[in-house]
Amino acid sequence: MTGVTRGIEEGAAETREVGTRVLHYLLRFPQPVENVWAAVATSEGLRGWLAAAEVFEPRLGGAVTLRGIGSGRITAWDVERIAEYTVEGRGRIRFHLEPTRPSGTTVRFTHESPESENPGWRLRFEHLLDCVEGTP
Repeated sequence: MTGVTRGIEEGAAETREVGTRVLHYLLRFPQPVENVWAAVATSEGLRGWLAAAEVFEPRLGGAVTLRGIGSGRITAWDVERIAEYTVEGRGRIRFHLEPTRPSGTTVRFTHESPESENPGWRLRFEHLLDCVEGTP
């Protein structure tokens, strides 16, 4: 992992095939899994830090539309463990939540996208941390 700031560790980017880049982050929260899950896997939570979920069907294969990002499907779903959204033209966004002792959460985040995509995840994750902490 490269830089560490406020519970956000940015991993090395990798290229899996021509034109596809995979970004890795490790996020650490002192809050329990259910709090972090609510922020990354509900329409209300996503609105607080990423984008308004104008369509959100919380199930495998469910539709998702994130304002300003795009529309797609939920391509992995395991309640309080894995939420993965595949958005047309923006790639695959995956949150893998793991409980940590005594009551925290670690999120292994990956984003597989076109190489030209610059999603600005670090700034978005700062907003996510604030959202989970209850800070405006």
